[in-house]
Amino acid sequence: MRSGNEVAIFVARHGRSEILVVHRSPAQGGYWHTIAGGIEPGEQPEEAAQRELLEETGLSISVLSAAGEAVQFAYSLDEDPPERQALYEPNVAEVKVDCYLVDAPDGWEPSLDWEHDGYRWVTAGEAPDALHWPDTAAALRRLLAPAS
Repeated sequence: MRSGNEVAIFVARHGRSEILVVHRSPAQGGYWHTIAGGIEPGEQPEEAAQRELLEETGLSISVLSAAGEAVQFAYSLDEDPPERQALYEPNVAEVKVDCYLVDAPDGWEPSLDWEHDGYRWVTAGEAPDALHWPDTAAALRRLLAPAS
C-alpha cells in the first residue's frame, strides 16, 4: 500500500536548457511524465528521490538539490478511478509530492527501467507542456523560474 507521500525528480542537462521527459509504459498509464515514485517507510523525501532516480534511470546523485530547489504540491485522490485509489492506504485522500530538479552530466543518457518505454530531451521552455499532469508541469515551471 502506498502512503500519501511521493517524489518527482526532474533531470536537466546542458545548463538546464534540456529536461528529460519519460514515457510511462502502457501498463503504467502510457503518458509522458518525469521520474517519480513513492516514499518508502523510514525514508526521507530526498532519500526516496535519490533511490527512484537510480532505479528508474541509472543516475546516481549524491547531492540532490541546492537550497531553495525543492517545491511541493498535493493532489486529491477523489477523482482517480477506484483501482488507482486502491493502491493507497485507506485513510489517504490527498497525496503530497516533493519535487526536485537535478543536473545530469551533459552527455548522460538514461537507462530506463520497466516502468518506462521511451524518453526524450526537450527544451526547458517546452518541458512543462510535454508533461501529462498539470500539477507536475506547474512544479517544473516553479523549479525553473529564476531566483528572485
